[in-house]
Amino acid sequence: MASTSDIRNGLCIKFNNDIYKIIEFLHVKPGKGPAFVRTKMRSLTTGRVLENTFSAGHKIDEVRVETHKFQFLYAEGDDFNFMHVETYEQIILNKAILDAPDLLKEGENVMVQINAETELPLSVDMPASVVLEVTYTEPGMKGNTATNAMKPAKVETGASVNVPLFINEGDKIKIDTTSGSYMERVKS
Repeated sequence: MASTSDIRNGLCIKFNNDIYKIIEFLHVKPGKGPAFVRTKMRSLTTGRVLENTFSAGHKIDEVRVETHKFQFLYAEGDDFNFMHVETYEQIILNKAILDAPDLLKEGENVMVQINAETELPLSVDMPASVVLEVTYTEPGMKGNTATNAMKPAKVETGASVNVPLFINEGDKIKIDTTSGSYMERVKS
């Protein structure tokens, strides 16, 4: 059993007969009254996000997880196929437990958290950023690149990302996987 002082991002806990992963947390010590921890957590079975407040010292049931490196092979409908990079064992995961499935490119390495007790995959941690090629975007008007204006662009995985006006088809861009937003253009 752990307590609220052990709460951190990425921690998996049992709560309300389900397994949740902590996405965000904030320790709050008000001037009046007892301290508490405000959390935002995602259900690893349904993908639903829940906000909950734990009082300080509250006991939480931690789930022991192991993290393994897997390579994304291909997608078939809502099923995503991954291969363990050391044992070559393949697993199929549903789209619901992936954080950003539309930014996942074939051959990309991800970290899969597996429940140590049941050997079932719990969640997939994407790399902090991915580099993808722009396959379609409207051309930017000459001289109109001084502003912070953005335009939609489609990348090689099919995802749509807002990019600055100077980005053209064929450019490689770095995308933040947590927010799905444009970071920078990558020189190739």
